[in-house]
Amino acid sequence: MSCERCGFIHNCVCEAKPLVESPFELVLLYHPNELRRATKTGKLLASCLTQVSQYEWSRTEPPVELLERIKQHGNAKLLFPSENGAPLESSVSTNSLYIVLDATWQEAKKMLNKSPWLQELAQVHLDSASNSNYSLRRNQEAGNLCTFEVGSAILAAHQGANSADKLNHFFQHYLKVFQADRSGHKLD
Repeated sequence: MSCERCGFIHNCVCEAKPLVESPFELVLLYHPNELRRATKTGKLLASCLTQVSQYEWSRTEPPVELLERIKQHGNAKLLFPSENGAPLESSVSTNSLYIVLDATWQEAKKMLNKSPWLQELAQVHLDSASNSNYSLRRNQEAGNLCTFEVGSAILAAHQGANSADKLNHFFQHYLKVFQADRSGHKLD
């Protein structure tokens, strides 16, 4: 029988999951396909970090509540690898609202290209050459991080690398548990 909260059958991670206070607001904008994937990490991030809101992207009907938040906030930034964007580290402020597209890279590009309202946002990117530790999906290009790692990197940019340690340690444990559970056994 699986855990009602984390969904794992052989290895519950609920007790190990941290809740980290966030000095910024984070919006996860999900591609509809992402919500059906077992390997999604956005929902995991949202359960570990405060001040996270979640919306589903639609090409024809942008989330009205999110559009209003962006308008009222005045300092919303789209975190997306782009030549037009500034490095995240140089644009950190106390009143930040980051929008992260939670999707495969191909889907994220489509979301941006098909959404004029996203294109209008100031863009920032991670100035990091680090490789992802995320091993649950194939065809990961060097330098591409999963959504959980992006959230951790934003936290580190705001408060230093040590502040993200709780998230990073938990994520490493989560990846091991996921693989073990998928293989049908308990983690040693």
